[in-house]
Amino acid sequence: MDLPEQQSAKAARLLASAGELLLTRGARGFTVADVAKRARVGKGTVYLYWPTKEDLLIGLVGRGFLGLLDDLIERLTHDPGLARPSRFCPMMLEVATSQPLLAALQRHDDDLLGVLADHPRSVALHDALGPSAVIGTVLPIWRRHALARDDWDLADQGFALHGLITGVAMAVVRSDAGPRPSGDPLRVLADAVNALLGPERADRTQIGSAATEVIEFLRDGRATALRLIG
Repeated sequence: MDLPEQQSAKAARLLASAGELLLTRGARGFTVADVAKRARVGKGTVYLYWPTKEDLLIGLVGRGFLGLLDDLIERLTHDPGLARPSRFCPMMLEVATSQPLLAALQRHDDDLLGVLADHPRSVALHDALGPSAVIGTVLPIWRRHALARDDWDLADQGFALHGLITGVAMAVVRSDAGPRPSGDPLRVLADAVNALLGPERADRTQIGSAATEVIEFLRDGRATALRLIG
């Protein structure tokens, strides 16, 4: 599926302009006319690509998820060792928090997101691609391939891992979210994941298989994101 900005320079300018306005003014602080003016096109041009302002804004959130997924896929393809839990979790958090809209979703920034915060398609994107979905998929992969202990109830293990990752994520995106570590939060997360899931005993073949399965999940997630913003 081709996105409008892949076919049209005007659509690309409109997206960039909408993204800038969203981050500086918040979802309630600008109109479609503002987007068109900033992109130097007529207002009607916006509606050629996005029927409503809501569609345009959801498109921005969806592209944040696409950027996350594309980055993770590229990194894992280049270095399958990133599928190790102690490397994957910090990498995922680093990439996700570098996407401003995904960071805003994580910290529940209603001032920035406005209607996007609880919009059904935003919720669907988060449900399909957020921490719960990722952990629910990759944890069984890690257990199958000797990358996580399998003598612990899966649901309980997933609950603990979810709490760890989302807690660190909140601390990263909010400076007032509690005590600060003495070192790099991502390094602390890597150590905590190791402590929680146990030693990574996989050999090279198992790591490669795990990476392949994780990439497959990410590609399926990409298709879901495209469907939701299409």
